[in-house]
Amino acid sequence: AAYREKMKELPLVAFFCSCILPEPKEKTPPPPTHSVVDLNLCLIKDMEVIELNKRSSGQAFEVILRPPSFDGQREFNPTIPPRRDPSLEEIQKKLDAAEERRKGQEAELLKHLAEKREHEREVAQKAAEEHNNFIKMAKEKLEQRMEINKENREAHIAAMLERLQEKEKHAEEVRKTKAQIEVDWQ
Repeated sequence: AAYREKMKELPLVAFFCSCILPEPKEKTPPPPTHSVVDLNLCLIKDMEVIELNKRSSGQAFEVILRPPSFDGQREFNPTIPPRRDPSLEEIQKKLDAAEERRKGQEAELLKHLAEKREHEREVAQKAAEEHNNFIKMAKEKLEQRMEINKENREAHIAAMLERLQEKEKHAEEVRKTKAQIEVDWQ
């Protein structure tokens, strides 16, 4: 019963904080009367606290929260001021601001897409240039190789013809010498 009285004096947040945090060592002065919350302004109907047992190590409580019940009356909440209905002019201002935001986001998106397209075009152009340069270099290397091969083949053929001519010359000399020796023996 004493605990229920204490619950009526303390706000719900202070109750949970007091359960979690230990009692302070030194006593703090009581708060001024203008900051005291009167719990009778907003009654906590959807919570029940049951004291389970008292021990030397502490107390145990069970807090049962029920789904909120609506009795037709609006509960008074002193922290939130009542909301007033917006005027037609305020609604129009909000709609205009939303339209401006939407247009800005759309413009930003289009700008981003244009930059992306430009980057893709630059990358494709660079790749095409590199491909063309590669083809050009490959053609030049192939032409150089073909020229070197042609020169090597011509030099090889010339060397073979020269050797063949030397052999032919040598064979002619041998034939002449043989014919001369045969004439001398007769």
